Amino acid sequence: MDWITGIQKAIDYVETHLTENIDYEEAAKRAYSSSFHFQRIFSIICGFTLGDYIRFRRLSLAGRELTEKNGKVIDIALKYGYDTPESFTRAFTRFHGVTPSQVKNGATVKSFLRLSVKLSLQGGTTMDYRIESKEEFELIVKKKRFSKNTEFTTSEITGFWAECSENGAIHDIVKCASDKIFGKNIVGISFEYEGDNKEFPYGIGAVYSGCEVANKDLTIVKIPAHTYIVFQCVGKMPEAFQKTCQYICTEFFPVSDYQPIGLEFESYPSPDVQKPDYTCEIWVAVEKKK
Repeated sequence: MDWITGIQKAIDYVETHLTENIDYEEAAKRAYSSSFHFQRIFSIICGFTLGDYIRFRRLSLAGRELTEKNGKVIDIALKYGYDTPESFTRAFTRFHGVTPSQVKNGATVKSFLRLSVKLSLQGGTTMDYRIESKEEFELIVKKKRFSKNTEFTTSEITGFWAECSENGAIHDIVKCASDKIFGKNIVGISFEYEGDNKEFPYGIGAVYSGCEVANKDLTIVKIPAHTYIVFQCVGKMPEAFQKTCQYICTEFFPVSDYQPIGLEFESYPSPDVQKPDYTCEIWVAVEKKK
């Protein structure tokens, strides 16, 4: 299944359950993806998070109900997931610019339309990539686990990188880094989908050289043999990274013979990510489409 089809199935699930507690992990499963990976790519492609999409759609539908029906504010608030009329009114006012009571008296509301994902031919877009086949190897990694069924924002990953820089974890990783595969680069790791586990891990690490590890917060992880498609990403971060991810998901994979399987590496040669000519790589583990 390609990304375009998967994300549409996830959106269909969300739309069907807008008046219920939405299971983020279940939505991601429709795209054959982890909750972390799905939410991250969703926000890059759409420009807003999955949580924002859910909130905006609920408030849009709530506004429509207030204009078309004579329902009570408290009933509509509870229907769309708000515990009290006060919390609903605050969210409603931020979104629509008017209060629910003003809407009942004739004020206009905003409409946030349901997403419909379509493949469109962009034309003329080129991006260098290569295919690499790698046997099993080991990484030395600092992991952080995130709950699969909660809203995820990319700021959490940015914060994790800052934390690992400040507490010396990245320094200790560099000391045990091998130049195999990534050339001693530090990598961000989005691990493969782990079925029924309630958490997913994201890691910061490097290929392990085999040296003694003094930092007890670091672990050695075996990465199975995989085929990877490697994309070069050039420019100031995070804008260049987001642009490359958009291309990968919306242009490359929909027409490719390959599909991602959930494991990805972001290979960074230095911390100078604000340089306009900064160059890094995105490694996406793939398999042939069935």
